Amino acid sequence: MARILHNPKCSTSRKTLDLLRDNGIEPEIVLYLKTPPTRAELETMIRDAGIDVRSAVRKRESLYTELGLDSADDDALLDAMAEHPILIERPFVITDKGTRLARPLDNVREIL
Repeated sequence: MARILHNPKCSTSRKTLDLLRDNGIEPEIVLYLKTPPTRAELETMIRDAGIDVRSAVRKRESLYTELGLDSADDDALLDAMAEHPILIERPFVITDKGTRLARPLDNVREIL
């Protein structure tokens, strides 16, 4: 089992998908902007990836600034990501060996 939260417009996401396929893995592709994870799923992925909530937020998105998320706590960040999936850093990869945020891409190698 493998799954990638994918945005085909993102070069890192495309490279991560290529890495999975190059290693003989055809993942379930979740176009998370169309089918976003729930808040609970986000919490689980972030925890399982061993990162903090702020590391899972796309701070370069203009919406991050517009919503004033610089000083937001984890609960507010999770709420914002659940409501606005464009704020979720990508791509997340989930395999039987674990969950990683592919930033940098080499993080995914640990769970192949």
